[in-house]
Amino acid sequence: MNNKSKIIILAVLAAALTAGYIFWDLGPNWDYALPRRIIKIIAIIVVGCAIAFSTVIFQTVTNNKILTPSILGLDSMYMLIQTGVIFLFGSTHIMIMNKNLNFLVTLTAMLIFSSLLFKIMFKKNRNIYFLLLIGIIFGTLFGSMSSFMQVLIDPNEFQMIQNKMFASFNNVNTDLLTLAIILMIAAMIYFMRFLKYLDVMSLGRDQAINLGVDYDFVTKRVLIVVTILISISTALIGPITFLGLLVANVAYQFIKSYQHKHIIPGAMLISVIALVGGQFIVERIFTFSTTLSVIINFVGGVYFIYLLLKENKSW
Repeated sequence: MNNKSKIIILAVLAAALTAGYIFWDLGPNWDYALPRRIIKIIAIIVVGCAIAFSTVIFQTVTNNKILTPSILGLDSMYMLIQTGVIFLFGSTHIMIMNKNLNFLVTLTAMLIFSSLLFKIMFKKNRNIYFLLLIGIIFGTLFGSMSSFMQVLIDPNEFQMIQNKMFASFNNVNTDLLTLAIILMIAAMIYFMRFLKYLDVMSLGRDQAINLGVDYDFVTKRVLIVVTILISISTALIGPITFLGLLVANVAYQFIKSYQHKHIIPGAMLISVIALVGGQFIVERIFTFSTTLSVIINFVGGVYFIYLLLKENKSW
């Protein structure tokens, strides 16, 4: 079976699951339930596509298939911004009450942080592994600062922060949906000019430079796109760690191609299948007794250990 056939099968399965989620057991009050299900499923699809897309291109520029963009400390910075605003101004501040403003300010801060980090690192001819090390350090710093502020604030305000700390597909921030879709499409269109370089960059930095690719220039643009997409997914549902790792590696195993024009859509469709199918099971079978993020983190954590053991044997 060729890759186009595999992608078509994934697309049909994703469409079937989406239709099943929307129309299953609508009941007599369908005019109330239908619009809400459609909005929720669109938000889940946006999150799934953003995480899968960003993880695949991030793993290509880092040349490592067990890393996710969260290693740059972006999730920790998101939580630091949310905690800092509530700590300094309270939970009734306009930046907390106005979700669109909150999203734009948070996205801008994350982009500025990423740009400064990339500029400093690449200006001094550091390689991307040094950048990842700095990202881990900043992530730990941001997490510690957030924890420090969280133990000092009012318990009611801490409850608000706690809701932002854990990914929730049952309470998707649909108010940001239109803005998130526009930004995601714009970021993906901007990225398309660099897609042709990724197949070469997956060979490694030295090989890509020898073959004429401006490696640092392309890497910086790719990381900015990654920052935007991770900001979008985090703002919609909250931080989620293992989904990207899971769907990207399943896509590598299923597509079996080095060409990103096949891997990226394959990973996005697998992500949609996992999220929509998982949310359907959580709502219809488990009747909300657990959350999809808990299942994803459990399965993703086990799969991460499997990948580590597998790579250890290959050495």
